[in-house]
Amino acid sequence: MNRSFSLFAALLLAIPSIGIAQPAQTSPQTHPAPPQSAPQAAMPPSSRSTPSQTTPAAATTDKSDTAHYIIGPEDSLQITVWREPTLSGTVPVRPDGKISMVLLGDVQAAGLTPMKLSADITERLKKYIQDPSVSVIVLAVNSQRIFLIGEVGHAGAIPMTPGMTPLQAIAAAGGLTPFANSKHIYILRGVGASQQKIPFNYKDALKGDSKQDIPLLPNDTIVVR
Repeated sequence: MNRSFSLFAALLLAIPSIGIAQPAQTSPQTHPAPPQSAPQAAMPPSSRSTPSQTTPAAATTDKSDTAHYIIGPEDSLQITVWREPTLSGTVPVRPDGKISMVLLGDVQAAGLTPMKLSADITERLKKYIQDPSVSVIVLAVNSQRIFLIGEVGHAGAIPMTPGMTPLQAIAAAGGLTPFANSKHIYILRGVGASQQKIPFNYKDALKGDSKQDIPLLPNDTIVVR
């Protein structure tokens, strides 16, 4: 029995030295990184949203001052009646100074400013339309002309623009011919006994002589010898 007890004690002492397999230690679970979205392609400059830029309207030069210009025969007018296309359109001023309109017939235009003509047409249309709105624009100034005779490229009448000088008028007529006497040009103004003869020196005007910047008037005649 002592032998059996000794054998049992020896087994108990040997147990700690026996390697016990430990379960494999697992590393902490790592979650896969979320897929990264592909980088967005750079938008072309034209498609990027940029603050709207306001381009200033191009300055327009109206040949006639709508507040002071006096309509004359052969001028061309644009008449617009709001919401009435049949009454709107481009009309010429006849030699007698009148225009023709639907419903109204003949209307005097020559001698009036665009604003006064607009007011006159508005008043006349009140018989047919409730609260008419009328605008009048001068499209072409044909009633105010300058005449050139003599040694110029194109003798005859040319349209007059506000502030036109003899130098500008000669340029509009094609310039001087090789035979022109540039120092002896004059402007005829008026008729009959009140007619004036105003000298003009072309060469001095080319040199910038302000004395030659003579504002022309309607129906002036420039004589180039």
